Amino acid sequence: MLANMGGALVLCLGASATAETQIIDRVIAIVDDGVVLQSEFDERKNAVLQRLQGQYDQLPPMDVLNQQILDQLILEQLQLEEAARYGIEIPDQQLNNTLQQIMTNNGMSSMDELAASLAADGMTLDHLREKVRRDLLLNQVQQGVVNNRIRVTEQEIDNFLSSSDGKFATSPDYRLGHILISVSGSSTPDEVEAAKQEAETLYQQLQGGADFAQLAISNSDDQTALDGGDLGWRKLAQLPELFADVVGNLDVGEVSKPIRSGAGFHILKNFEQRGGGEQLVQQTKARHILIKTSEIMDDQTAQEKLNEIKQQIEDGADFAEMARENSEDIGSMLNGGDLGWANPGTFVPAFEAAMAETEIGGIAGPFKSQFGWHILQVVDRRQEDLSDVVIRNKAAQMMRERRFNEELQVWQLELRDNAFIDIKELESSDS
Repeated sequence: MLANMGGALVLCLGASATAETQIIDRVIAIVDDGVVLQSEFDERKNAVLQRLQGQYDQLPPMDVLNQQILDQLILEQLQLEEAARYGIEIPDQQLNNTLQQIMTNNGMSSMDELAASLAADGMTLDHLREKVRRDLLLNQVQQGVVNNRIRVTEQEIDNFLSSSDGKFATSPDYRLGHILISVSGSSTPDEVEAAKQEAETLYQQLQGGADFAQLAISNSDDQTALDGGDLGWRKLAQLPELFADVVGNLDVGEVSKPIRSGAGFHILKNFEQRGGGEQLVQQTKARHILIKTSEIMDDQTAQEKLNEIKQQIEDGADFAEMARENSEDIGSMLNGGDLGWANPGTFVPAFEAAMAETEIGGIAGPFKSQFGWHILQVVDRRQEDLSDVVIRNKAAQMMRERRFNEELQVWQLELRDNAFIDIKELESSDS
C-alpha cells in the first residue's frame, strides 16, 4: 500500500478494482457537455469508505455520503470542462515528474515497483496516470481562475504590512547558532566571573576562525549543544528581546560578543539569513523589432528583412524610428520598440539569452523566439534594490493565499448555479 500522498491524490490509491472490472456502465448525471458515470461514483465511494473506516468509528448515513460523493464528482466535472475551455493541458513531462515524486515519497526506485504496489491494490499504472493527470488539471484550473479573481489593492498591502501579523510574516528569518555558558542564581561572584572569562575565550577563538559547532558541542550548556548549537530558523519576534536586539545587527557569518542574561553568558552566530536587507537585481533597458512569420513571411525572409534593418541602424538610422516603421510588436512599436527596465526572467528564454550576451549599445540578432524573429538593442543596465518590491509582492501573495479557499468556493458555486445538471437515479448499494 502506498503512503498518503496528500490532497486529492489520496483518492488515487486503493479500492479501484470496481473500475477495472466494470463491464456495463451507465450515466448517473449529465453535467453540461459531460457526464458522471456509475463506475466513477463506485470507485470514488470505495476509496472514501476505505479512508473513513480507517479514521472514524462511525460513518455518516449512507444516503448523505452518496450525495456528497456525487456532488463532488459533479463539481470536478464542471471544473474539468472549464480547464478544457481554457485550453489547459498537462504535459507528459509534468505528469512524469509528479509520478516520480510519488515514487520518492513512498521509497520506490522504479516504475515496476510502483506498478507492483498498485497491482496489490487492484490498480494499474495507466489508471493512476489518468487519475493524477485529472488532479493536476483540477489544481491548475483552480489556481489559474481563482487567483485571477482575487484583487489585492496597494492600500490593502500597506495595511497588512503595518499590522503586527504582516510585520512578523514579512520579517527576515535567521538560522542561528547558540552557545551558553550557564550560571545559576546561587553562583558565587567568582563562578560568574569564571563563566564570563570562558565565554570571552570562546568568543576570541571564534573570531580567530574556530568552528562554531565544535565549540558548541564541547562547551555549551544549552540543550542544542549536541546539534552544534543550531537553533534552526527563527524570526526576531520569536527570540527573547535581549537576543533580537543583537541578532538584527549581525551580518551573515558574524558572531556576537557574549551576552549576559539570568541564565548565563550567550554567544550567537548568524549562520544564514532569508529575506531582509538589500535585494539587488541587475535590470536591463532594451528595445527590439519583431517580425512575425506567416504564409507569406517565412523564416528566411524574416531574417533577411531584419538583417537589412540592422544594417541600416548600424549605418546611422534611428532604431526607434525603424521600430515604429517595421516592428510587429503592438505593445512596443509606438514607443520605438522600447521595453523599459526589465528584471531577469521577464522575457522568454531566447530573448533573455540574447539580451544577456549583448553589451550596452550593441545589437543582437536576428534570433527566433516563440513570437517570431527579433533584433534587440541593449540601451543600458543598472543595479536596482528591489527589497521593498519583494516584500510587497510577498505580502500580496500571502493575502491571495488567505483568500484563495473562500474565492474557490464562490467560483465553484457560480459554476454549479450556471450549469445544466441532470441527476439520474443511483444504483442502490449497501456499502
